[in-house]
Amino acid sequence: MNKRIVMIAMFLILGAALIFAAGVKIKNHIHANKIKSQIESADAFLSSGKLLEARDAYKNILQEDIDVNTAKSAYEKIGELNTKILFSPSKMPDSVIYVVASGDTLDAIAKKYNTTIALIKRANNIKSGMIHPGMNLKINTGKFSIVVDKSQNILTLKSGEEVVKVYNVSTGANNSTPIGVFKIVNKIVDPPWYSGGKAIPSGDPKNILGSRWMGLTAKSYGIHGTTLDETIGSQVTQGCVRMHNAEVEELYDIVPVGTEVTILD
Repeated sequence: MNKRIVMIAMFLILGAALIFAAGVKIKNHIHANKIKSQIESADAFLSSGKLLEARDAYKNILQEDIDVNTAKSAYEKIGELNTKILFSPSKMPDSVIYVVASGDTLDAIAKKYNTTIALIKRANNIKSGMIHPGMNLKINTGKFSIVVDKSQNILTLKSGEEVVKVYNVSTGANNSTPIGVFKIVNKIVDPPWYSGGKAIPSGDPKNILGSRWMGLTAKSYGIHGTTLDETIGSQVTQGCVRMHNAEVEELYDIVPVGTEVTILD
């Protein structure tokens, strides 16, 4: 009799376990379909040029219980969208619409709002340097800052406390990139590289600085491009922060001279 009771109990436990497992499988399937639907919706917004809606959709995905690869992809999409929005006429909380007055220049407006001429031009689709009175311009008013994490070889662009975008970079070999809080003091397009007492012009295969230079208050150190894309993500430089050319050009257009740069171990 006792043996029979034990057998019945075992069958009941087994049945309950199977029902539970089936329930978990169904729940996971429903959740996976929900995430898939959210990703498809976000991708559709992006494809149709609805940048703000797409960014919000990807942010919502990050609130779900998702795997590492899905989260990484969503973060990357958000970063790309943040810069697209910066370079678009879409007005955001950290921007204003400025009405051009007689005598205004892009340089004067950029200095007034501590932004860059390039960002004003890209946000307003200005191909030349010409503006005219009465013209409405979207001007970014956010305060940008940069954080470089040497341990992960990443550079994070922030606006206030919000992360705009994360870039993969290279930092110095043998811990040669200085740590601390610095500022960007100069910006150069197609910088020459000084080596062995000689100036090697941009475009020369021996010039490894790439297409942009942003010098720091740490003398002789800066953020620059590269002709050695395969080195990005490694600690291989002489101390500078190295980026892909397309990405350093993007960053160059966004951040003005005076931007704070924090470098962490």
